[in-house]
This record gives sequence, C-alpha cells and structure tokens, in this order.
Amino acid sequence: FLLELGNGFTFVERQKRMIIDGEDFYLDLLFYHRRLHRLIAIDLKLGKFKAQYKGQMELYLRWLEAHEMEQGEETPLGLLLCTEGSSEQIELLQLDKAGIQVAQYLTELPSRELLQAQIQKSLAEAKQRLGEE
Repeated sequence: FLLELGNGFTFVERQKRMIIDGEDFYLDLLFYHRRLHRLIAIDLKLGKFKAQYKGQMELYLRWLEAHEMEQGEETPLGLLLCTEGSSEQIELLQLDKAGIQVAQYLTELPSRELLQAQIQKSLAEAKQRLGEE
C-alpha cells in the first residue's frame, strides 16, 4: 500500500481515535508526508461516494489541525478512497478547496475488456474537458 502511495509517505496510525464532544470517531489511516510537511488522513469507504463523507473528513482534518499538527507543518489533507465514484457530487462539492480528494479503488481486478472500456471512457472524458477549457 505504501509503495502505491509513492515516495515520502510515513505511516503514523491505523484507526486513529478522535474524541469529539464525548463521541469516538475513527480515521482509517493516518500518514505523514515528508516532502509536503503535513498529515494525510485516509478514509476507506465501500460503495459510492456520498456527500456526507465531505463533512466527516472536514471534521477529521480540523481535529488533526487542532490536536496533532506541529509547528512548521502545513494543514492536513484528506483522501477518501471509495469503491465507486460519484463525479457530479464530487465536482459540485468542490472538495479540492477543502483539502480533500476522492479516488476510486478496486477490491478485485476487473476483466481485461472492462479495463479497456474504462480507459477509453476516461480518455474521452479528458478530451471533452480539454476541449471545453
């Protein structure tokens, strides 16, 4: 998993417990990125992205900022990994402005045909976006 994230990530904690208003909250994974000088919060979700995930991640990020961030570090970033995307919701919520990114992950490798179809679809969407700019 760390190799897939890339260089600079350091594992901090799994199931990071946060007590907020007397309630327990658990962040799936917490990393520190050495080059970015910031904490990276990762929450794993099964199924489609839901709008409420933004609020949950923002709560986690503000808690980390208040209780875990050290002097000289940048504000924490969040990454939501979902098994299915919801591109319109993600776009409308403007997650990048909140320091949150969403990515889709696979629980098992799909067929070659499905992978090829997905690549073609992604290319077509990218060309369309570039044409609109």
